[in-house]
Amino acid sequence: MSFTKIIDRRATDSMKWDKYKNQDILPMWVADMDFPAPPSVIAALQARIAHGVLGYTNPPTSLFDAVQSYAAAHYDWQIDADWIVWLPGLVQGLNLACRAVGESGDAVVTATPIYPPFLRAPGLSDRELIAVPLMEREDGVWIWDFAALEAAITPRTRLLLLCHPHNPVGRVWNRAELDQLLSIVRQHNLIVCSDEIHCDLLLDVGLVHTPFATLDPDFAARTITLLAPSKTWNIPGLGCAFAVIPDPALRARFRREMAGLVPSVNALGYIGAEAAYRDDGQWHQGLIDVLRTNRQLLADAFAGSPLRITFPQATYLAWIDARSIDPMNPLPAFESLGVGLSDGRDFGFPGWLRINFGCPSDTVREAFKRLSPLLCA
Repeated sequence: MSFTKIIDRRATDSMKWDKYKNQDILPMWVADMDFPAPPSVIAALQARIAHGVLGYTNPPTSLFDAVQSYAAAHYDWQIDADWIVWLPGLVQGLNLACRAVGESGDAVVTATPIYPPFLRAPGLSDRELIAVPLMEREDGVWIWDFAALEAAITPRTRLLLLCHPHNPVGRVWNRAELDQLLSIVRQHNLIVCSDEIHCDLLLDVGLVHTPFATLDPDFAARTITLLAPSKTWNIPGLGCAFAVIPDPALRARFRREMAGLVPSVNALGYIGAEAAYRDDGQWHQGLIDVLRTNRQLLADAFAGSPLRITFPQATYLAWIDARSIDPMNPLPAFESLGVGLSDGRDFGFPGWLRINFGCPSDTVREAFKRLSPLLCA
């Protein structure tokens, strides 16, 4: 179990690495780590492959139990098996939530900057997008602008798309923030779809994830929680995610929107997910240790730089203010030095960039060596 070895992914049809194929550019954009999955996950996949028959597969009863046990142990959340709806990816969940709540022409509100599918899903569902910018405090911490959020909500707003922990600013919303958010959505009778896919990547010591659905038992029926093992255990290519929807009517409509369009999870996706949720935690702790090291490397590299970086509480993603290079599109300046990042325009924030530091520390060091002309300018 090593997080130091640099694995060559260039001949694997990797989306991450193929973006800059045949170019000397380190890809540090899409949220896909350069670490092998836990040995227990690989062993479970190999055992399933050895069986030889890879037919249509139902979600195993043991997988429901693994998810329920993990949620109880790590989030103090008691999930009924009936609440779980399996999905081939979290993005499908965002789109289905938009379709399952309200009607054509209704509005969906979210906070920017935000993971790009949040901005696309409402329009694809014939819903109006209402984007409310977060605020950055002087200390670099991003917070909700609750007054702006309340002012933006219209009589036709039906759904809040929440990212918790937040991608890309890395905030873990604290209990006071979550309670204030709960008060607002209850007052306006909204349903909340909470993307909590990064909830097991908490980097600050002592942080604990609080699912939005657990804040108030009476409000849980108005929640859709999206989860997946893909980010934490680095198995996004297996395509297994799930929605937790306590309310039977909302869950039934969500399923109706899936009918005939959303494929079932494949056999290996189920196997990998169960192995991840049953892993003994040693691999996960090793991952957190290297991500904390890499986060500190980022902080050190940007100290005194004309560029500013958000110090994330969670995730393996950091948010860079590069408006001093170009207020609209600073990405080419980074690519010209051999580092490929995510464009802030896709997140609703021109002039910003997102960096993925989920890779061996030597890769992070090489990236900042290449970027030294910008960091030391």
